[in-house]
Amino acid sequence: MIRSLATFAAALVLALAGCGGDDESSSSSSGSGGGSSSTPAAGSGETLQLAAPEDGSLKFDKTELDAKPGAVTIDFDNPSTTPHAVEIEGEGVEEASDTVTSSKTSVTADLKPGKYEFYCPVGSHRQQGMEGTLTVQ
Repeated sequence: MIRSLATFAAALVLALAGCGGDDESSSSSSGSGGGSSSTPAAGSGETLQLAAPEDGSLKFDKTELDAKPGAVTIDFDNPSTTPHAVEIEGEGVEEASDTVTSSKTSVTADLKPGKYEFYCPVGSHRQQGMEGTLTVQ
């Protein structure tokens, strides 16, 4: 019984530790105080700017982004009432911001050199052209 309880507790700790990294990224996208704690090495990260048009069009203002390896944050501005978000995917990474309307959000990911996709994961926005390439080198 004690062995089963210890095994369960160890599995729970590992599961929470695995989820902790994702939760920190999600909290950074909310704009709360958690954002600064998810990038502990201040100065080693890079912040990129991305926006959606005010008219609600399904596109980003940029389709190409470049960054250096390390913690990369995309600050996303959605001034329209059409809901949008931004997700980074590739090289084993998948991080998404909150979905916002008439607001700003961000997403942070630890990126190695390579090519990543960024896109709006809301509905069919990606399929309608709301996507781009993030090159890390």
